Amino acid sequence: MCKDCGCSITDHHHHDHGHDHHHHTNPTLEDKKTVEVITKILDANDKQAESNRKHFDQYRILAVNLMSSPGAGKTTLLEKTIELLNEELKIGVIEGDLETNRDAERIKAKGAPAYQITTGQACHLDAFMVHEGIHHLPLNELDIIFIENVGNLVCPASYDIGAHLNVVLLSVPEGDDKPAKYPVMFRSADLFLITKIDLLPHFDFDIDKAIEEARKLNPKVDVIQISTKTGEGLDKWINYLKMKTALRSI
Repeated sequence: MCKDCGCSITDHHHHDHGHDHHHHTNPTLEDKKTVEVITKILDANDKQAESNRKHFDQYRILAVNLMSSPGAGKTTLLEKTIELLNEELKIGVIEGDLETNRDAERIKAKGAPAYQITTGQACHLDAFMVHEGIHHLPLNELDIIFIENVGNLVCPASYDIGAHLNVVLLSVPEGDDKPAKYPVMFRSADLFLITKIDLLPHFDFDIDKAIEEARKLNPKVDVIQISTKTGEGLDKWINYLKMKTALRSI
């Protein structure tokens, strides 16, 4: 969670689901009032997240939270996923970015419904924002909803948004030290995707080290290595989604 940018100091109004961002001068986690505000925010967020999850469950939809740094390949992975599933499973997407609707337009161009949330200065999605997005998608027509979180390896991990699965992407150019440096994110992951593995010959990236560090934090995390450029590993990703979706429909 960010303590300096102010995005965690947020008012949520039950009627309009607003998320105004109030910026304070140098708030610190040692300040009692700051801690109290953050605790109230997270408590309210968690209640909304549980409501989101029940909404997904009502429609037997698998909700997947995609988290990574900017440029790790989330949107490209979604484009490939839509192509490969070829409507065998119907996908909807909630996109989160600070500005622009470019990612949502890319998804729509592939034939899947998408709703863009522009967060302004907030570097994460929260459960209230996702709740807004839910009501802009045709839930009765979908099997999976992907929630593409804002590119950030810190704040998104602190906010339950009501997803069933947390998927964290780490691209080869980012380096194999990220699980150790950003433990909260990788500790929360159900699946760890190592992306852009076609670039391994060009970077000093130790896959075994990255996996070892991730599993020190989270021994049960699943790991898939993929390249959307060559297609390597995409079959494992698609089979993973089919398996998880099938479990939701039981």
